[in-house]
Amino acid sequence: MDLSTLKPAEGSKHSANFRVGRGHGSGNGKTAGKGHKGQKARSGSPRPGFEGGQMPLYRRLPKRGFNCINHKEIVAINVSALERFEDGSDVTVETLVEAGIIKNPRDGVKILGNGELTKKLNVKANAFSKSAAEKIEALGGKAEVM
Repeated sequence: MDLSTLKPAEGSKHSANFRVGRGHGSGNGKTAGKGHKGQKARSGSPRPGFEGGQMPLYRRLPKRGFNCINHKEIVAINVSALERFEDGSDVTVETLVEAGIIKNPRDGVKILGNGELTKKLNVKANAFSKSAAEKIEALGGKAEVM
């Protein structure tokens, strides 16, 4: 996705050739959809977010910290959760979802080393902690980063 391919969601925009102020038979005549009088009915109405001189909401609320636009949301599961699988089976992100261990893999799955593992498993995930990889490989299994 890049800026040159952006377009509004389907049905969110009205056609640009809608003619306002062309008689009451059109359904949008006389006041042309602006209502009767008031600041917003006149030309040169205030910009969006203007609150008549009152400190606007976007300036009243505190801004704190930093939100990284490239932030990845990683789902973490412990080695003990892998006990559900049969001895010698292959464990992937898809099989974790099927088994109900995770609901939504988001940006990736990381296996953490908390708990005990008693089965030989071939695990494929996006990331492993050192202790998790050691526990899986100590039993003869594989900890493979995809």
